[in-house]
Amino acid sequence: MSKKLKKIGVMTSGGDSPGMNAAIRAVVRTCAYYHVDCVGYYRGFQGMIAGDSTPLTARSVRNTINQGGTILQSARSKEFMTKEGRAKAAANLKKEGVDAMILIGGDGTFTGGQVFSKEHNFPVIGVPGTIDNDIFGTHYTIGYDTALNTVIEAIDKIRDTASSHNRLFFVEVMGRDAGFIALNTGIGAGAEEILIPEEDLGLDRLLDSLERSRRAGKTSSIVVVSEGDKIGKNVFELAEYVKENLPFYDARVTVLGHIQRGGRPSCFDRVLASRLSVKAVELLLDGKRDLMVGMMNNEIESCSLDQALKGKHNINKDLLRISEILST
Repeated sequence: MSKKLKKIGVMTSGGDSPGMNAAIRAVVRTCAYYHVDCVGYYRGFQGMIAGDSTPLTARSVRNTINQGGTILQSARSKEFMTKEGRAKAAANLKKEGVDAMILIGGDGTFTGGQVFSKEHNFPVIGVPGTIDNDIFGTHYTIGYDTALNTVIEAIDKIRDTASSHNRLFFVEVMGRDAGFIALNTGIGAGAEEILIPEEDLGLDRLLDSLERSRRAGKTSSIVVVSEGDKIGKNVFELAEYVKENLPFYDARVTVLGHIQRGGRPSCFDRVLASRLSVKAVELLLDGKRDLMVGMMNNEIESCSLDQALKGKHNINKDLLRISEILST
C-alpha cells in the first residue's frame, strides 16, 4: 500500500443521514492507523471555499459513532457551482497541504466532487450517505436502514389510532425521485397500498383497491406515499380526492418529514459506514481516485463516480409483486 499522501480531508454535504458521524470517525481513525493526517471541513463544499476546517485525530471523534446528524455539519453551496468558487476551494486545500478528499453525501455531492477533480486534478473518493438509497453502485446507502426503522415505528403508532377510529391514513415518506423507503416500509408495516414514483398506480386503481379492502371487512387502512409519487399534486390533494369518491372513509394525512433523517444510527448503518470509509481511505492510499465505494451483495466494492452518477438503482420488482399479494 502506497503512503505518498500526507493529509486527507473529509466532509459531509447535502442532506444529512444517520451514520455520517460513524463514517467520519472511520475515515479519521483509518488515517491515524496508516499515519496520515486528517482534516475535516465544515459545511461541505462551502467550508472548503471558506477554509473552515479543523484537524481531526482518533481521540477527537470519540463518542460519535452513535450520534445522528453530522459533527462537520452540512450545506449546499451555490458558490461551489461556479469556477471561481471551486478555484477558491482548490487554493485553500493547497494552502493546508491536503492531498485528497473523501466526500460523504449523495449525487449532488458526487457531481461537485467529479467536476472539482477534473478541473484541479484533485483526487476524491465518494462515500454514499443518503436516506433515499437512490445511488447506483451500492445496494445500501448510509442512513437508509435507520430511516426505514424510524418510518416503521411511526407507521405502527399511526395504525394504532387508525384501527381505534376506523380511519384511512395517508402517510407521506421521503423519496422525491425514488420509492425505496415507501416500498420497503409499506411492506414492513403491512400497508394496504404503496404509492411510489416508479409505478403509476392511477387514481381509479387506488379507489378500486380501497373499495375492495372495505368490502373485505377492513375497517382501517394505511397508504404509504412517497413524496415523489405522481398520482396527485400532493398527498393532501390525494386524500381529498378519496374523501370525495369514497365518503365512507375518514381520510387523514401524516407527513413524516425530517424526522426520517434524525435519530441514532442503527447497527447496520454504523457497520456499513465503517466498512465503506475504511475502504475509501485505503483506495486513496493505493493511488486510486474519482471512485465511489459501495456494498454489493455484502462485499465492499467501488465504481467510478461517473458510473454512480449516470447509473440507476432500480426498484426491486419482486417487492412490488409481494406488496400486491400481501395487501389482499
